[in-house]
Amino acid sequence: MPQITVAAAVILNAQNQLLVVRKRHTQMFMQVGGKLELNETPEQTMLREIAEEIGCAADIQQFIGRFETAAANEPDHLLVSYVYAVQLKQAPQIAAEIAEMKWVDLTDSDTPLAPLTREVVMPWCLAQQPNCN
Repeated sequence: MPQITVAAAVILNAQNQLLVVRKRHTQMFMQVGGKLELNETPEQTMLREIAEEIGCAADIQQFIGRFETAAANEPDHLLVSYVYAVQLKQAPQIAAEIAEMKWVDLTDSDTPLAPLTREVVMPWCLAQQPNCN
């Protein structure tokens, strides 16, 4: 199975909502992030993609992990994701190939979300909440 390797950002606001984006000509919302370029570390990719996609500088707060899921927009591809908790230094704005951006509740079941977001990121975020059952 072909593999795509990306770095992906977990960005939460003060209301504990998750920032997701939808790229042009796609249906699924996903984390800000993208493919690693030649000789680029996942951390460098993450900060570059945040600047390109939502026009922000950011600080990486935590490496969450390396995960494998189905790719959202490339059928029959394995997505290998390096996922980071990130703090933005300013308000995000749509840029580059982003068609839409929104904040979603961690229990959102209406927004079409990428497998990484639904299967990994949202459960991780919910587990970080105090008094989580």
